[in-house]
This record gives sequence, C-alpha cells and structure tokens, in this order.
Amino acid sequence: MLTDFNARSPAEAEADLLACCASRAFAGKVAALRPYADLERLLDAAGATVRELAWDDVLEALSAHPRIGERASGQGRESAWSRQEQSGVEDELRAALADGNRAYEERFGHVYLVCATGLTGAEMLARLRERLGNDEERERDAVRAELAAITRLRLTKLLGEAA
Repeated sequence: MLTDFNARSPAEAEADLLACCASRAFAGKVAALRPYADLERLLDAAGATVRELAWDDVLEALSAHPRIGERASGQGRESAWSRQEQSGVEDELRAALADGNRAYEERFGHVYLVCATGLTGAEMLARLRERLGNDEERERDAVRAELAAITRLRLTKLLGEAA
C-alpha cells in the first residue's frame, strides 16, 4: 500500500525499491522523493529516474537480471518475479536464446534486457535479433525503456503485496 511505502524509513524504502530496480542511485532518489500522492506519481517518478540514470547505474541494475531464457535462482522477491516474468520461454527456444544472448553480450557488453511479461519466447528472441542491429546509443535507449517498463511492473506488484 502506498501509505505504508511512504511511511517506511529511507533504508526500508530503498530495500523495497532495489527489488524493483537494482540501482542504488535509483532507489535512493525515488525513496528521497517521497511522499507520493498516488501510485501514478510514484510510477512516473520511477520511470523518469530510470531514464536519467548514468550508464554505470544502469549496468548496476542489469547485473541483477538473469539472461533471457535462464531461470533466476534464489528465493528472494526479485528472483520470483523474474521467473514469473520469463514464464513465456518455451524449452525448445532456450538454445536459440542462449546463442542470441552470447551474441548480444559480445556486441554490447551486458545482458540483453527485455520486459518479458506477456511475451512468448519467440517474441523475445525476435526482439533480441532486431536489437542486435542497433548502434550503441540506440541500444542504450532501448535498455533504459525496457528497464523502466520492468520497474513499473515490479513497483505495481510491490505495492500490491503491501496491500
């Protein structure tokens, strides 16, 4: 619930936010902007913050995301959400996604990130292949947009859990 989130200590709020976007800069800024009048204002602030992150902060956030097609390990909230988000990956596509992930990481130097919720494995693979044609600047914009979408979904889940 938003009221509870607004009332948490800065450290507690940042810990919750890190499960949504694993950038300390993101968590610190979004927590510092509290209180939020409504969920939409929180989501807007979070999206703007993700888009404004320095690239090193984006890379920090990416380090918490498993490769598409790989199951997130761990028992925490973020791992459970990741497994749920990637539930559309069919077993027969895992090898093609693994190959695509390797090509992407060689090209861009970081994990391929896509907001997987509602996508099939084939759709994720098609997007990966398309994005391999991006230049560095365009791909960074795409990564920020995907990270913002994932963060929005996770914040909505977080506040739903607190209800």
